[in-house]
Amino acid sequence: MTTPSPLRPGQQLASTDCSTRVVIVRAPSEDAREIACGGTAMVPAAPGRPSGPATGTGTLLGKRYVDVDDTIEVLCTSPGSGELSYAGVPMVVKSAQALPASD
Repeated sequence: MTTPSPLRPGQQLASTDCSTRVVIVRAPSEDAREIACGGTAMVPAAPGRPSGPATGTGTLLGKRYVDVDDTIEVLCTSPGSGELSYAGVPMVVKSAQALPASD
């Protein structure tokens, strides 16, 4: 099974290799590519909590991940040991944007 296409905001995906789960925050409207965790395509998440303990430091709970072109953004809802990738390229933790100074 591969990552469902098209990807939609609010859609939940789960890793088949570890306890990583994500929610799609932003996705391209066309030409969506595969989201993978640990090198294996993510699948639609089953209702409920993931089975097994969250281990490793591949994905971090509550962090947003983006691709290098900033076309897709996911939120990690369950950490795991796998590394997220989009179209075969590793995703990175989205950095916080500075708020404007108030005078």
